[in-house]
Amino acid sequence: MKNQIFKPNTETSKTRQLTVTAMMGAMAAVLQFLEFPVPMFMPSFIKFDLSELPALISSFAIGPLSGACVCLIKNLIALLKTGTGGVGELSNFILGCAFVVPAGLIYKANKTKTRAIVGSFVGAASMAILSIFSNYFFIYPIYTKFMPMDAIINAYKAINPKVDSLLDALIWFNMPFTFIKGLFSAVITVAIYKYISPILKHGGKNRKTVNG
Repeated sequence: MKNQIFKPNTETSKTRQLTVTAMMGAMAAVLQFLEFPVPMFMPSFIKFDLSELPALISSFAIGPLSGACVCLIKNLIALLKTGTGGVGELSNFILGCAFVVPAGLIYKANKTKTRAIVGSFVGAASMAILSIFSNYFFIYPIYTKFMPMDAIINAYKAINPKVDSLLDALIWFNMPFTFIKGLFSAVITVAIYKYISPILKHGGKNRKTVNG
């Protein structure tokens, strides 16, 4: 009697990866629709969601490309109800990739819990910094078609009277908000990843079997 290790079929493995990526993309889209305001910390037109969570999990379990594809699927679905002509979805895709791709690359180099934490932190910081430019050049120019810039600034002023410009608002509100949003996804991912990764990768099946 001897142990035999069965290697997975490459096509089956790729099919499973595509299936899991599609499922996580759909889950991310649902989470994106389940957004809610945090009025004590941000103006009411800015919502909090955990739609990057499935993308981060996919980036760790399958790879950075899978995480980016989850971000893409999520925003393609969001286009069905867009209010920004696709600009908001494009920005969300770019920011999501800025989060999950660096995190996935760092984790892929050495798959340990410490690397997952470091990767998530770097990804969240990258997304937060990039959000300043994304909002300043893309998102808020769209918002001004529906809400005057003075009204936008006043919404921030209501929370912090020291805000004098859009750039002030983005640095003091949006950047930390985006960073914390990324950290929420990171904390949940690190907490549950070891329990769900075998299911995502192999369907929960043990690859080692004894045959005699």
